[in-house]
Amino acid sequence: MKPVRISVNALGGQGGGVLADWIVSLGEAEGWVAQATSVPGVAQRTGATVYYLELCPPDPAGRAPVQALMPVPGDVDIVIASELMEAGRAIARGLVTPDRTTLIASSHRIFAIAEKSAMGDGITSPARVLEACRTSARRLVLADLNALAEREGSVISAALFGALAGSGALPFPRDAFKAAIRRGGVGVESSLRAFSAAFDLAQTPAAPTEEEAPRPHKMLVTIKALRRAVAERLPDAVRAIATMGVERLVDYQDAAYAGTYIDRLEAIAGAERQLTGGRDEWPLTREAARHLALWMAYEDVIRVADLKTRSARLTRVLEDVRARPEHVVRVTEFMHPRFEEFCDMMPNWLGRRLMQSDRARSRIASLIERDRTITTSSPAGFMMLYLLARLRRFRRGTYRFAVEMERIDGWLTSALNAARSNPALALEVIRCQRLVKGYGDTHSRGLHNFAIIMRLLPTLATRGEGAEAVRRLREAALKDDEGRVFAKAVSDLNAQAPLYNAA
Repeated sequence: MKPVRISVNALGGQGGGVLADWIVSLGEAEGWVAQATSVPGVAQRTGATVYYLELCPPDPAGRAPVQALMPVPGDVDIVIASELMEAGRAIARGLVTPDRTTLIASSHRIFAIAEKSAMGDGITSPARVLEACRTSARRLVLADLNALAEREGSVISAALFGALAGSGALPFPRDAFKAAIRRGGVGVESSLRAFSAAFDLAQTPAAPTEEEAPRPHKMLVTIKALRRAVAERLPDAVRAIATMGVERLVDYQDAAYAGTYIDRLEAIAGAERQLTGGRDEWPLTREAARHLALWMAYEDVIRVADLKTRSARLTRVLEDVRARPEHVVRVTEFMHPRFEEFCDMMPNWLGRRLMQSDRARSRIASLIERDRTITTSSPAGFMMLYLLARLRRFRRGTYRFAVEMERIDGWLTSALNAARSNPALALEVIRCQRLVKGYGDTHSRGLHNFAIIMRLLPTLATRGEGAEAVRRLREAALKDDEGRVFAKAVSDLNAQAPLYNAA
C-alpha cells in the first residue's frame, strides 16, 4: 500500500505543470488517490519548479492516506527532469538513489543565467552530470527528449510522459496514459505522437556516451581551400581548432579575413618551432588558435544586427513560443546605443576624431544614449537591422576594426616577445584574451582590465614568477563585474614589489 512518490523538475515554460496534471489525471482515472504540489523557481528560465506528486493505491479498508507536500531525500521513486542540469540538481539534493529511483531525463542543455553572464567561461561541463546519472539511479532513461518532441511538433512534457510510460515505473497500461492526454484536450494529436515516440525509446533507452559536437554554420565554397591551407601550413596538433576558427571567421567576415587568421597562426607556430623544435604539443599555437579566432570575431553593432536578422534566429524564436501558422508573433529588441558604438561604425579617421572630441561626445551622446525598442518583426524594424548588418562589407574601414587590429597585433607581439625567454608567460598572455569579450559595458570593463595587465607585463616579465602573476591577475579580473577582486590582486602585487598605480 505504499504510495509512489514522483518529483518533476522543470524550467519555466517547459510544461511541467501540464505533465503533473496528466499524472494526477492518470492516477485518479485508475482509482488511485493522487496529490500534487509545486514550489516555483525564482523566475522563468532562472529557477526550476519542483512538482511533487504522490499516487496511493486504493486502501481496502477505505482509509485516507497521509501524503507529503515535498520530496524527501532518499525517499523518491521516480525523478523526471526536463533537461540535463535539472537531473544533476536532483541528484545533488539526494532525490535519486541507486536502490530505488527511476530517473527519466532529457539530455539536452539549457544554459543558466549564471553560465551566460559569467565574465569568463561559466559553462558547466555536462560530463560529470552524465556520469552521475548513470551511477545514481536504479534505472535510467536518458535521451534528447526535447529534440524528439520538436520533431513531432509537440512539447517536451509529452515526451517525458511517454518516457515515464515506457519505463514501466508506474503500474498502468499504455492506453491509460494516452487517455490522460486526451482528457487534457490541448494539442492532443501532436502530444500523442511525441508520447508514442518517447514510449518506444524508453523500451530500449540508450544514454549518450559523450557530448554532441555542435553543427557548424554553412560556409562558402572557399572554405575548402582554407582547410587545405590549414592542413599544409599549421602543425597537426593545431588543425582541428584552427579549422573551426576559419569557419567562424568566414561566417563573421569573409575568406580573406580567415586567411589573415591563418597567417597570424603560422607566424606563432614558426616562433614556437624555433623555441621547441616542434617536439611538444604546440601549447602556445593551440591556445592562440582558439583565442585569436574569438578576438577576430569581436562583437560590434554590425555583428549583432547580422545575428538578429538571420532566418535561423527567427525560426528559433517561433519554436520557443510554440507559434502555429495562424499565430501573429511580434519580436521586440531592447537596445541602449552608446557613443562609443556610434563611433565604432564610422570611418577610421572620423571615428578617431569624434572619440577625441569632448564636444562631439556631449552632443551625440545626448541624442543617442537612451533606451530604445525596435520591432524586428515589422518591415521597418527588420530593414533597420538588416541594413546595419549589410555594413559588414565596409567593416575593414571602420574605426573599431582599426582599433581591434592594433590591439590584436600588440597582444600577439607581447606574447611572442615573452616566449623567447619564458614560454609559460607567453601562454598566460595569450589566455588573457578571455577578458576581451561581449560588447557595450561588458566589453569596456574587460578591456580595461586587459590593458592594465598588458601595461604591467614588462615589469612582471622580469620576475621569476611572472607567468603565475599574470594568471592570478587574469583570474581575479574574471571574478566579479565591479573589479574589486582585480584591484586587490594588483594591490597585492604592488605590496610584493612596486609596479605602478594601475587605477
